[in-house]
Amino acid sequence: MAELPPLGDQVKAQLGSVCAATIATELFNRGLRNCFLYGVKPLNAAHCRFVAEAFTLRYIPSREDIDDYTIYHKPGHPQRVAIESCPPGHVLVMDCRNDPVGASGGDILLTRLMKRGVAAVVTDGSFRDSPTIAELGFPAFAAGQSPNISLVRHHAVDMQVPIACAGVAVYPGDVLVGEAEGVMVIPRHLAAEVAAGAVERDLSEAFVMEKIHAGASITGVYPFSEETKREYEAWKAKRRK
Repeated sequence: MAELPPLGDQVKAQLGSVCAATIATELFNRGLRNCFLYGVKPLNAAHCRFVAEAFTLRYIPSREDIDDYTIYHKPGHPQRVAIESCPPGHVLVMDCRNDPVGASGGDILLTRLMKRGVAAVVTDGSFRDSPTIAELGFPAFAAGQSPNISLVRHHAVDMQVPIACAGVAVYPGDVLVGEAEGVMVIPRHLAAEVAAGAVERDLSEAFVMEKIHAGASITGVYPFSEETKREYEAWKAKRRK
């Protein structure tokens, strides 16, 4: 696949204005059914919105004869390198095989990411120091919480490779959108198309909600009948004046 330019501000703004459910429907209509990170939740729902390209980190199970605390002193340790390499504006996404027993990181590592300008961090494992992380005002999503260090269960092996996070394929550069309900993964080449479709869908559903609040049945309204579609187009044109 050809390398794509950085994600534009307009696409980021569009994706940042819609909910996970809207994005999920747009992806479903393009044949994609496994793009939501089930079980991965924000530590602080008041500080969880983000739109960013993925920088990936993969773990395998740890092994007792290799993974003692001295491993962190070795040059090139992938977890430490990822913390210092994830570009500003990107999201660090970690594949921990849905195992929350060992933490993917703690408040020191996440504070460093935040200070470096990273947009968010996502793991299908857990975080330690979770109460402190929740107070950072930094989008942090995890499947659990654990005081254990990562080496209890995880051995970091490589970065910027395709990974599985919460059972979803995440490729470097894919676009992740985080909000209170969770995290959606959008293939990078579909980001602009999905963003535009999601904005239009949100607008159409605002019209539907007006109709429902006014007492309308969902029949012929959700989804649109031809008559309702014409009514929506007139409603939309009036809003734009």
